[in-house]
Amino acid sequence: MLVVGMLITGLLATVIGCKGEQQKAGDNTPKEKLVVGTEATFPPFEMIENGEYTGFDMEIIRAIGESQGYDVEIKHLGFDALIPAVQSGNIDCVIAAVSIDEERAKKVDFSQPYFNAGLIIAVKQETTGIESTKDLQGKKVAAQVGTTGAEACREIKAKDASTDVRYFDSVGEAFMELEKGGVDAVINDLPVTLDYIQTTGKDSVKMVGDVFNTDEQYGIAVKKGNSKLLNDINKGLDEIKASGQYDQIYAKWFK
Repeated sequence: MLVVGMLITGLLATVIGCKGEQQKAGDNTPKEKLVVGTEATFPPFEMIENGEYTGFDMEIIRAIGESQGYDVEIKHLGFDALIPAVQSGNIDCVIAAVSIDEERAKKVDFSQPYFNAGLIIAVKQETTGIESTKDLQGKKVAAQVGTTGAEACREIKAKDASTDVRYFDSVGEAFMELEKGGVDAVINDLPVTLDYIQTTGKDSVKMVGDVFNTDEQYGIAVKKGNSKLLNDINKGLDEIKASGQYDQIYAKWFK
């Protein structure tokens, strides 16, 4: 009887222990979903490879999500549709190499900057006589719609109305137009232009002149007043920088 009693006691302890573990596991609430908007034609920041979203921005937002307990879901939208989508609540935030500027800051709240960028002029390899934005006056110039490159094009046209400015839905389309000879130059962010001339545009496109708008910084945009999410994103950025994870991601894409 003593042996049987000990066996029963042991079995009960095991059952109770297992039940306790199940209850503990059941206490783990599902991660909150974070719906992130991007424009996935802007390598090396965001692009689609083998059906998956990849790039510097994609790894940064996933690292932030993991740090803060979010389940990150990526949605691809046109660049000029991203801020309206976060304003309407269709997405929670935007990470898409979006430059922090005064006009955008009236519509959304930005995280602390996570990347320093700048603009550069790209031309065909055989092009001469273009070294600055002044040299683009009266020329055919292209940029991606809604970007700071597009704003630079508008400023050039404001100084010389004969300048022919053409806007494209993606920077890849702008570069294709350049290679076809449809435009004389493309104004775009330095890191993306550098990636293009090292890959697709190798031996056909070059950068000219100096980097300008060097105070341009990228931020993650959230809906105005969404202080909780903004705080979580900033906290996540701080944590991945402190842990060295940010530097690892940066080195992967830019070194």
